[in-house]
Amino acid sequence: MVVRFNIEYKTNWGEEVRVVVDDLETLLMRTDDGVHWTARLELDVPGNMVDLAYRYVITRDGAVAREEWNIPFGRCLLLEGGERKVCLAMDRWHDVPERACFANDAFRTTLFKHEEYPGPELSPKRGILLKVYIPDAREGYSVAVCGNQKALGDWDPAKAMPLNDTFYPVWEVELDASEMTFPLEYKFIVRDMYDDEKDVVWENGPNRHVDDPGLGDEWTYIPPDGPASFDIPAWRGAGVAIPVFALRSANSFGVGDFGDLRRLVDWAVSVKLKVIQILPVNDTTSTRSWTDSYPYNAISTYALHPMYLNIDDMKPAYDADDWHRVEKKRAALDAMPTIDYEAVNRLKAQCVDLVFDDKGEEVLASDDFQAFFDENSEWLMPYAAFCCLRDTYGTADFRQWPRHSTYDPESVKALCRPASPWAESIGRTYFVQYQLYTQLIAAREYAQANGIVLKGDLPIGISRDSVEAWMEPGLFNFDAQTGAPPDDFSVNGQNWGFPTYNWEAMARDDYRWWKKRLRHTARFFEAYRIDHILGFFRIWEIPGDAVHGLLGHFSPALPMSGEEIESYGLRMREEFLLPLIDDDYLASLFGDRADEVKREYLLPADPTGRYRMRPEMDTQRKVKLRFEGRDDDESRDLRDGLYALISDVLFIADTREPGKYHPRIGAMADHLFQTLGPDERQAFGRLHEDFFYHRHNDFWYQSAKPKLRAMKYNNEMLACGEDLGMIPACVPIAMREFEILSLEVQRMPKCMGQEFGRPAEYPYESVSTISTHDMSTLRGWWREDRAKTQRYYNDVLGYGDEAPREATPELCEEVLKLHLEGNSIFCIPSLQDWLSIDGKLRNPDVEAERVNVPANPRNYWKYRMHLTIGQLEGANELNRRIKELIKRSGRG
Repeated sequence: MVVRFNIEYKTNWGEEVRVVVDDLETLLMRTDDGVHWTARLELDVPGNMVDLAYRYVITRDGAVAREEWNIPFGRCLLLEGGERKVCLAMDRWHDVPERACFANDAFRTTLFKHEEYPGPELSPKRGILLKVYIPDAREGYSVAVCGNQKALGDWDPAKAMPLNDTFYPVWEVELDASEMTFPLEYKFIVRDMYDDEKDVVWENGPNRHVDDPGLGDEWTYIPPDGPASFDIPAWRGAGVAIPVFALRSANSFGVGDFGDLRRLVDWAVSVKLKVIQILPVNDTTSTRSWTDSYPYNAISTYALHPMYLNIDDMKPAYDADDWHRVEKKRAALDAMPTIDYEAVNRLKAQCVDLVFDDKGEEVLASDDFQAFFDENSEWLMPYAAFCCLRDTYGTADFRQWPRHSTYDPESVKALCRPASPWAESIGRTYFVQYQLYTQLIAAREYAQANGIVLKGDLPIGISRDSVEAWMEPGLFNFDAQTGAPPDDFSVNGQNWGFPTYNWEAMARDDYRWWKKRLRHTARFFEAYRIDHILGFFRIWEIPGDAVHGLLGHFSPALPMSGEEIESYGLRMREEFLLPLIDDDYLASLFGDRADEVKREYLLPADPTGRYRMRPEMDTQRKVKLRFEGRDDDESRDLRDGLYALISDVLFIADTREPGKYHPRIGAMADHLFQTLGPDERQAFGRLHEDFFYHRHNDFWYQSAKPKLRAMKYNNEMLACGEDLGMIPACVPIAMREFEILSLEVQRMPKCMGQEFGRPAEYPYESVSTISTHDMSTLRGWWREDRAKTQRYYNDVLGYGDEAPREATPELCEEVLKLHLEGNSIFCIPSLQDWLSIDGKLRNPDVEAERVNVPANPRNYWKYRMHLTIGQLEGANELNRRIKELIKRSGRG
C-alpha cells in the first residue's frame, strides 16, 4: 500500500511542509516551486483494514512554526489490505472553519449525538473519496452528495447518495470512478432522516468540481474539498451553574454530593437545559478547618474531595446504634441554611470508617478496583502517602515534615506496601478515591445518556502544600505568588497565594504535566472552564513578601530600562521605587493616629520630611504577622493603612533583569503620583497605557500558543475560557485559533465605551451569564450601586421611570430573557439567577446567595440551595416558565 500526500501551500523563505502520520512518524515533503508539496508513505497492511490519521505542519529550522486545524477525524483514512495499492490525497490546508467549536465530545457524543448512519457500503476498484466537515447535521439529519451523475441523483436530492458519519462531524463516501463521467460536479445537502417532506438544505457557494484524476486500478483519490456552509439556524443551548457543595436533597449530609448531580440532571432535562456547570471538586484537605472550603486550593489536581461521596451509594451496612448516631447528626447538618464544612467532613469521615471496616477488604480485592488502581496508581500512591504523612505530622506543609519532606518514589512505594505500618491508612485512601471516581463517572454517564453536558472547572493554580508541589517542585516558583491585578472585584487586586508556574521547565517535556492533568479531567467532563485563562498568556506575579495584589507585575513581561522610561519624558530616579511617606499622606490615611504610626512603625523623617518604614515592618508580610490575631476594626484599619503606605510606589524593580522596571499598576490613584508635576503625570500616564495595553500583545500571544496547543489537542473536551479583567488584544485571537469559548458577563463589558455588555452582539463562540461565583447575584448586584442600576434600567431595559429598589421577579425575568435571546452558543446562568424569577421560591435572604467575595482572602465557601432538588422538580410554575423562556429564545 502506498499513500501519496499532496498539498498546495505557499511557504515563506526557510519554511518546510511536513506530514505527521499517526503522531508517530513525520515525513518531510518535497517541492519544486515552494507551493506544491508531495510525500510518499509505504505501508504494510497485513489485515483487512488499518486506520491512518495524518495532519500537516509548517516547520522552520526543524521546529513547528504553524499547524493546521486539528479537526478530529478530519484526516483519518480506513485503508483496506489486500489488493488496494495506492491512495492519492490531494489536500487543502485546514484553517479553523466556522463553528469549529462543535468538534469535541460535548457536541459529538452528547448534544449532537445521533445513531450512526453508515451510508452505502462501497469498495470500488477505482475510488473517489469525498470527505467534508459538517457539524450542523445533528441528531435526525443526514448528509448526502447530489450532482451531475446518475449515482449522485442527476441533481435530484431524493436520489442523492448518502454519506457515512462514522467519523462525525466529518462525513464521507467513496464513489466508484468507473461509473463517473468527468468533469464531476456536485454539492452536499442536509436532509431530515425521518421526514421526506421537509425541505432539503443545499450547501452555499458554487458547485464543487473534480476533473478526471486518471486513476489506475486499486487506486483511491481524495479531492481537495473544503468545508461546507449551510443556511441552518445556529444551534444555541442553555444551562445552569451551581457548585456541587451547594446542592441539597432529601438525603444530603449537609453538603451536596455526586449522587445529587444525578438528581440535578433529572431537573435539567425536565426544563430543557443542556449543561450543568460546577466548580472544582478536587481534594482541598489541608488543615481540616473551614479554610479548606476554598475549592481552588487543592492538595491534588487528581484526587477528588471526600466530602462529595454519596454515602448511600456505598450501601453501608450500619448496625442500629451506628445508624441512629449518623442519622441524628445528618439531620441536624442538613437542616442548616449553609454548610458547616468542618462538621460535614467529620461526619462523612465517620461514615467512611464504618463502610471501610465493613467492606473495604472486599472492595480492594475486587477486579474493578484493581483496574482503577492500575490506571491511576501514578498519582494515587503519592496522594495516599501525602495524606498519611499530613495526618501523621499534623500539617500539609511538607517542608516541615521530619521525614519524607523531599519526595522519593521508592519511599512512597515502601509506605504503600501491604506490610507497611501505614497500610490501613493508605488502603482507606485508595478506597475513598475509588468510590469517588466511580460515583463521578456514573454522574457523567447519566448526564450524557440524558443529553446533558457536565462542565468542570480547571483551576489556574495549585496549593503550595500539595502533592504536585511535593513531587515536582522544579515545575513551580515558590518565591512568588499568583493573583490578579485590581478590577471590579477587588481594588487592591487579588492574591491567591499559589506559586507561579515554571513554564520554561514545563516546555522542556512539551507540557507533560498539563497534558496528563487534562486527560484525567476528561474522564469526568465533556466541557471545562479554564480558570483565569489570561494566566496562560501572562500571570499576575506578586512578590512573596506582599499581601495585596497591587505590588505585582505581569510575568512573562518586557520590563522597561531607565532609558526607555525617560523616552516618555519621565526622568527615572530611585525614589520612584520607594513609598513617599510624608506628614500629609499620614494625616490623610490615619488621622488622629498619625503620630502613633510615626512612633511605632516608621523611622524618623529625613531632612526632606520623608519617612521610611522600620526594617521590621518594611513589607506587607511583616505587617500581616505583626497584626496576626488582632481582628478588631481599629487594628484592621491600621494594618490596611500600613499596607497602603508600602504599596505607594511608581515602579517595581524586576527580579530577573537588574536595571529593568515595571510600572506599578493603578499608581495614578496614589499619593506619590499626585506629587509629580503635570508633565510627569502625563508622561507616566502614557507609559502606563502603553505598557499594560500595547507593549506585550505579540509577546504574550507567542507565549500562550504552545501552552494552549498542549491543553487543547490532547483531549476531546469543549474548552471555555474565563477571560475577564484586563484582556490583551491577543487573547480573543488565540482563543479563536484554539476553539476556546469566551465568557461574556454583561456587567463586565469587553467593548471600549460600553458600561454594559450587549448579549445580542456577543460572539457566537462564547458562554454568557448574568453573574459568576465571584460576583453578587443579579438581585445582589441590583442593590449595590443605585446610580448604576438606574442607568441599566433606563439604557438597557428601556424604561423611563425610576428603577425599583429591589430586583423584582418580573425584572429578573426580563434580564434573563435578554441573555437567553443573546447570540452566545451557551447561556449558563447560576441557579440563584434562575430562581430569581419566582417571587415565592427565591431565597428571601439575597446576601445568603453569594458564593465568593474575591476581595476577602478568607471567604467561607458555604452557600447551599435553600430548596431541595426534589422541591425544585416539583416547582411546576417555575419550571413551566423556564421551559417557555428556553423555547421562545430558540435554545430548545
